[in-house]
Amino acid sequence: MARANLPFFISVIANISRSARRSYFCSMRKLSMEELNRLTVADFKNTQKFPLSLVLDNVRSLHNVGAAFRTADAFAVEKIWLCGITGRPPQREITKTALGSTESVAWEYVPTTLEAVQQLKAAGYTVVAVEQTTGSVPLPAFQPAPGVAYALVMGNEVFGVDDDVLALCDAAVEIPQFGTKHSLNVSVAAGVVLWDFISKITQAH
Repeated sequence: MARANLPFFISVIANISRSARRSYFCSMRKLSMEELNRLTVADFKNTQKFPLSLVLDNVRSLHNVGAAFRTADAFAVEKIWLCGITGRPPQREITKTALGSTESVAWEYVPTTLEAVQQLKAAGYTVVAVEQTTGSVPLPAFQPAPGVAYALVMGNEVFGVDDDVLALCDAAVEIPQFGTKHSLNVSVAAGVVLWDFISKITQAH
């Protein structure tokens, strides 16, 4: 929500009667497992995926790798490419964080990110770095093209996307931030970007 809209939003909430708010929130309940309609691993593997892949460029944290798997499962991503020093299943910390999604999400290990990006470009993917660069497009302004498959490159926790990899990318997007750090955890950033891309893809249909 834009900052300019916050005062209006707060004023609307304040004007809702206390009894109406109590009635609304008291009527809510958590959905049961059955109501969530969770797919089995077999069903997930057979379901249509969004035209998106994640490329993890030398991501050192096994927690981040596991979280990326879990996010990729949530958003029906085609594949995760694990590159360089990025850990790969089966490893205890990945498995613990992924909550079983290493079994549902397709993945491949490639010794270098350059090799993965070259393969993806040869296969017709548009490769987009999630990175702060002089040419980055703010994420809200980036519009995925219809019928185009995208590979999103997530960089190392300290050094970001490798410069040689960046040179091969077709574009770069940046998540607007308003705090003191201008830095997000790599798995958090992956979730933000995937949600944004998928929201735009589904709205276009």
